[in-house]
Amino acid sequence: MKQSIDYIPHGTCSRMIHVVLENGIVESVRFESGCAGNTKGVAALAVGMKAEDAIARLSGIRCGFKNTSCPDQLAKAITLCLAEKPSDF
Repeated sequence: MKQSIDYIPHGTCSRMIHVVLENGIVESVRFESGCAGNTKGVAALAVGMKAEDAIARLSGIRCGFKNTSCPDQLAKAITLCLAEKPSDF
């Protein structure tokens, strides 16, 4: 069962986060814009993780004086993706 979402992050430099989950596991993550090295690193680390574990690890991370960050916004995207109905790929 696959689930996917194109999430527009708030309060970060990235413009879009594309997430695909399969059976509750993060299958792929791709950020549009943002700090390329950091977003690619976060995306690579999240792939293969249980969605709930990724949410627990990434939620609440802040970027400087901002109240959020790209990892925190990824956690929000994964949370919303879990809430979506599965799609037929």
